[in-house]
Amino acid sequence: MTAVHRHHERRHADTTTCHRKSPGPVPQVTGPRTLSDVPRSGLSDRGTPVRGQGEAAPGGPPSAGSPTCPPPADHRTATSSTSIQAASTGSRPPLWKHGLAASVVASLTTTALASVASGAGVSFAPRTGDGIPPAGFAELTLIFSLLGVGIAAVMARRARRPRLTFVRTAVALTALSFVPDLTVGFDAVSAATLILLHVVAAAIVVPVLARRLALTR
Repeated sequence: MTAVHRHHERRHADTTTCHRKSPGPVPQVTGPRTLSDVPRSGLSDRGTPVRGQGEAAPGGPPSAGSPTCPPPADHRTATSSTSIQAASTGSRPPLWKHGLAASVVASLTTTALASVASGAGVSFAPRTGDGIPPAGFAELTLIFSLLGVGIAAVMARRARRPRLTFVRTAVALTALSFVPDLTVGFDAVSAATLILLHVVAAAIVVPVLARRLALTR
């Protein structure tokens, strides 16, 4: 009779742990009973409890048909977020593809603006030499933009805070590019226009690369 009580209590504890309703009311044992009064489905010939289909042995792993608790909500959320992030990362084109596209756009933009400025009377010629041809703007912008792509790739692998480090480096290099415009001997209008073109190129390339870099590594 003690075995019968333990059998019913174990089944009741298993179902309440998973917050599932029992398939039926647990029979209550009232009054003294003998082994002959217990249904054959509840006890074996030796008087030991008979486990129903899907019930696990005491201390053993649950069987195939036994009810199992669902994983915690936070575990499911973390797993789902990791899967979404991995899928999103895998679907993004590499850094160099974005950088190459931005470099081409910056090169075309600065060349077009330089052509407009040259047509408006800006000479782009220092006092000691010839003026910069339109093809020169395209070439120089593309070269230095690709240099920025290379710097971004290094920051992505080496820097602890790739995005912030790259942005600071790009701003410093852009400011450094103003030095030749101010010291080579361009007139004021040409120097100001050249500085504006440097800023335009940086404004196109730097944000594109920065968005591809992680905040921390």
